Amino acid sequence: MPLTDHPARRRLGAALDNLSVTFRGMTAHPDEYNCDCHWGSAEELALLRTPDVELDPDLLGRTWQAIDWTDHAAVLRRILPQFARALVAGQVEPLFGLEEAGCSFARGRWQRWPDEHAAPVREFLHAWWVQSLTDPDAAVPAHQVFAMCAEASGTPGPWLADWEKQTGHLSDQRLTEAVAEWEYELLGDNLPWEGGWYEHDEERMRAELVAWLLDHAAVRLPESGASADLRHRIRLLGLTGEARWTDPHWPGHRY
Repeated sequence: MPLTDHPARRRLGAALDNLSVTFRGMTAHPDEYNCDCHWGSAEELALLRTPDVELDPDLLGRTWQAIDWTDHAAVLRRILPQFARALVAGQVEPLFGLEEAGCSFARGRWQRWPDEHAAPVREFLHAWWVQSLTDPDAAVPAHQVFAMCAEASGTPGPWLADWEKQTGHLSDQRLTEAVAEWEYELLGDNLPWEGGWYEHDEERMRAELVAWLLDHAAVRLPESGASADLRHRIRLLGLTGEARWTDPHWPGHRY
């Protein structure tokens, strides 16, 4: 099947187009302000009050990263079509991890928007996540997309449910890659990305992710060629305290 016919890519393209239609004409609040010493110039701020004008990548980055907008939701709606396409193309470069972009979504409280606005955002996130699992040409590693979506929504549940449905070889390979990225922090009882939104229950998110990995990864990792060591590290998540770090397969991590 030609890559142009990839169903996840078609779904994602439709979701991106829907964002452009839904948020066409959106602007920041007319009275929105940000520090011209730290954020940008009055001329750049005026662009956020002007609908449908493309922002240069640097201005787009400063805009979604800023945490002190008076009406972050309005700013997010203004930049969403361009921001989403930059995310999918791997053109967003956060300081620490892509979860920072998820926090920008969370600050905008998009899940509280009217359904005609929230539904296209939800569909975009799901479409991008599934594409990252199933498209061999996905520009962003799946574990980064997962962290972004979990932070954007405040829960790993919907994204884990999608992963359960995607049982092909590539999706299993993405699971192995994610586990290899996550196991160090998870074995230290930490969330394996930098959560940044104060309303999120990071411990609950970590516990839900660990429970899912213990239930599903143990079955899927062998089929994806994961090493025995990596499979043991997931098994160790089911142990606590001394039982974990005295296990013969404890990897010797220090925290």
